[in-house]
Amino acid sequence: MSKSVAILYQAQEPPLVDGIKKPMKPGGYSDSGADIAYSLHQQSIEVITPIEIPAVENDLDWVFPDTKEGIQNAMEKGANVLWLNTVLFTGHPIEKVIAEGISIVGQIPADAERFDDKWQTNLLLTKHHIPIPKSVLITQDNYNDFSIDFPFPVVAKPIRGRGSQGVSIVNNDSELISVIKNMFDSHQFGDALYLEEFLQGEEITITIMPPGDYVIGNKTVKKDKHWSLPPVKRFNHQNGIAPYNGTVAVIDNSAVLTDEEIQDHEIEKAMIECEKAAAIVQAKVPVRIDCRANDKGDFLLFDLNMKPNMTGASRPQRQDQDSLTALSARKIGWTFDDLILNMLNQSWHIS
Repeated sequence: MSKSVAILYQAQEPPLVDGIKKPMKPGGYSDSGADIAYSLHQQSIEVITPIEIPAVENDLDWVFPDTKEGIQNAMEKGANVLWLNTVLFTGHPIEKVIAEGISIVGQIPADAERFDDKWQTNLLLTKHHIPIPKSVLITQDNYNDFSIDFPFPVVAKPIRGRGSQGVSIVNNDSELISVIKNMFDSHQFGDALYLEEFLQGEEITITIMPPGDYVIGNKTVKKDKHWSLPPVKRFNHQNGIAPYNGTVAVIDNSAVLTDEEIQDHEIEKAMIECEKAAAIVQAKVPVRIDCRANDKGDFLLFDLNMKPNMTGASRPQRQDQDSLTALSARKIGWTFDDLILNMLNQSWHIS
């Protein structure tokens, strides 16, 4: 059966999960959704859109809201593949149509919710001996009575963060008290956060692809397990933190590692650990894992992103919008179009 694809974007905030809130991205990923849709359209894949002739510069012309009504509209217009370019959670409207057998590009909603909890995911990875930074959980119950067994500076992070939003470096006790108070008072992230040791070394980002058949160098290559795209190094940090890509385009503070750099033992080890982590969370689409080296040069995994940003240089006005994953894909000879087509080819359904 030929594929007729509709892209879903996030139309509403996800629910609180155990008192933890994930802030919504302005636009709900409609920009990257439109990049994906336009890329498929340019490759002669049938793309179902809300209006008959979408304008190349208008994001919402290309994507459907991830509501019950939006999903139904896309399917009534003929979509037989739904691309979940949105934040997923248990009880999401997409669960019903997944159960009915429609093809999906995206994670299982319950898995996305579970592993989007960075604290619980880190605990799980630690159980599997994946190297994770030291950390401590801060809640409304213990924020007047906790201790940390690692030195300042430390990193304060939301439990269900998005990019570097809400992440800050804390240098001493007084700053820590202020940061915790501000995060709780704002109610932006819910009633818990965690502190993590600050790693002083190089930062890299590794995109892990799911098992499947891929076209690489004009050949079909079968990947039996999760596999790494070439790592990307991050630089030009702001106050020790890589800035949010909505503020600074990743092409201005990121570069794919050279062949020589990739062959470094510590880099190779980090790639293997990231592949293990993606297998543990049973990723069905690319996940992006951020790693940073400690003072010994060992890379630790500090952020597993179940929904990496997927913007790309497909539309004429967005030639500077390659995401970290798109940058990485170029190293193996994939254009953004190649990346998107290979992702589509990994679509799955419940038989």
